[in-house]
Amino acid sequence: MSSLSADDSYLNHYGFSHDPFAARVPGFKFFPAQRKPVLGQLHHLARYSQLLLVVTGPEGSGKTLVRQALVASSNKQAVQSVVISPQEMLDSNILLQQIAQALGSQRADFDSIMAQIIQLALTGQEVYLLVDDAERLTGAAVETLLRLAQGSPEGRPHVFLFGEHALVARLEALVEGEERFHVIALQPYEQDETREYLALRLEGAGSGLDCFTEEQVERIHVDSGGWPGAINQTAREELLEAMQQSKGRRKSAGWSLPLPMKHVLALVVVVFIVLITLLMMRDSDDSSATAVTTALPLGTPPVTEALDEAADTASEIVPVPPAQPVIREPLAAAGSAEADDSSVQAIEEPAPVEELADDSIQAPAEIAAPVAVEPPAAQPNRVAEVPREPVRQVVADAPASPANWYANQSKTNYLVQVLGTRTQANAEALVKRQGDGFRYFVKQHEGKPLYVVTYGSFPSRNAALEAIKKLPPSLQAGKPWVRSFTSVQQEISPTRQ
Repeated sequence: MSSLSADDSYLNHYGFSHDPFAARVPGFKFFPAQRKPVLGQLHHLARYSQLLLVVTGPEGSGKTLVRQALVASSNKQAVQSVVISPQEMLDSNILLQQIAQALGSQRADFDSIMAQIIQLALTGQEVYLLVDDAERLTGAAVETLLRLAQGSPEGRPHVFLFGEHALVARLEALVEGEERFHVIALQPYEQDETREYLALRLEGAGSGLDCFTEEQVERIHVDSGGWPGAINQTAREELLEAMQQSKGRRKSAGWSLPLPMKHVLALVVVVFIVLITLLMMRDSDDSSATAVTTALPLGTPPVTEALDEAADTASEIVPVPPAQPVIREPLAAAGSAEADDSSVQAIEEPAPVEELADDSIQAPAEIAAPVAVEPPAAQPNRVAEVPREPVRQVVADAPASPANWYANQSKTNYLVQVLGTRTQANAEALVKRQGDGFRYFVKQHEGKPLYVVTYGSFPSRNAALEAIKKLPPSLQAGKPWVRSFTSVQQEISPTRQ
C-alpha cells in the first residue's frame, strides 16, 4: 500500500488546496443525522440524572467531534465547561489540579473543588467536566470522577467521559453493581453517510466526489467499517494508489503530464479558441476590399461633382461585419432548452477557462460556422440599411427566493444534490428544462459563487435514494447524492442576501 504522506505531488496531481483527509482540517464539520440523538440524550441525562455519562467508540470514531458539539450546544451563560485532554496517563492529583485551575479554586483537593462547584450552583451556573481519551485515566482518577459525579444535594458537576470501550469494564469493577454511570456507544456511518462525508471533505479541498468511482466509495466504506478516522486513511490510500498507477502508465508510454488533468483540459480549450479566432481573422482579411487608385482624365468634372459621384457610389456598398461565433453551452450542463420562436437565438458569452475546468459536467464547446450575409440590393441615391432585429437572450427564470425555500424545509428532510457549477446560466437552464422539484441555491466556495442544483424534498434518506433511480440517465451519470437539509441550510446561511 502507498505511503500515507500527502506531499506536494499528491496535492498537485489532484489539484487539492490542502490534504482533504488530514486528521484535523480547520473549519470542517460533519455531524450525521444518527449522531444528533446522541447529543440530545447527553443533554437530557445531564439535566435529569446523577449518572456519570460515558461515550464509547474505537479510535477515530468521532468521539471528539461529539464532545465539541456538546460544548458548542451548551448554554454559555448557564454552563461552565472544563475540558481535559490527557496526552499520557493522568492520575487523580493532576486531574484535580487541572479542574481547580479551570474553576478558579484556590486549593486542588476534592472538598475545595466541590465547595467551588456548589458556590457556582448557587449563582445559577452548572459545571460540565468533559474528559477526552478517558482510557488514559488511572483507576484513582476514574474513582475521583465517579465521586464528583455523585456530588451532594447542594450541587454536583456533570461528568462526561469519551473513551474506548475498554473503559466500561474498569467502571464496572469500581461501582460493584451499583447504577452510577450510563454508556452510549457510537455507531459507524452507513454507506450513504460515508459518501456524503467523502464529498464534503473533497469539496473543502476544491475538488469533488468524482475523484472516486462508485466501486471505490463502496470499498472505502467496507474497509473502514464506516468509522471516520479509518475512512480518512482508506480514502487517502485509494488516491495515492491511483496516482502511482497513473504515473506508471505515463512512464510506460514514454511521456508525462506535469500539470493536473483539469489544467491540461483548460489549456486545450484555450488553444482551440485561439486557433478558431486566428482562422476567422484571416478569412475576414481575405474578404476585405483592396484599395484602387484611379487617375482622372483631363476633362473631368469639377472636384465637388466627382466627390458627390463617389459618395453616391460608396452609399451603395453595405459593409458586412464578420459573423460572431456562437458558443453553445454543453448539453448536459445547460439542459439544451429550445425557444418556442425559431427566429430567437440564445447567444451566450463563453465561460472563463477556469470555470470550464471546475464545472462538474463538462463537454467540449461547439463553435458554429460563420454565416455569410448577402448585402441588400442597392438603390440609387439612398443608403441601404440592413434591418437588425433585437437579439433576445433566452434564460430560465430562477425560482423565487430559493434561499427562503431551503430555509423553510424541515431539517429532518433530505434532498438530492444533482450538480454544482460556476455558471449561473447552466443551473437556471437545467432547472427550467427539468421542471418541478428542481431548484438551485448559491453558496460561496473559495471566494467565488457556486450554483448547486438540487431535486426534491423527501421525508427519509431511503425515499431520496429511490428518487435518484428515477432521474434521467444524463443526470444519473453525474453521480447525484443524498444530503440532509440541515447541511444545506448551514451552507446557505452565511451567504443569504
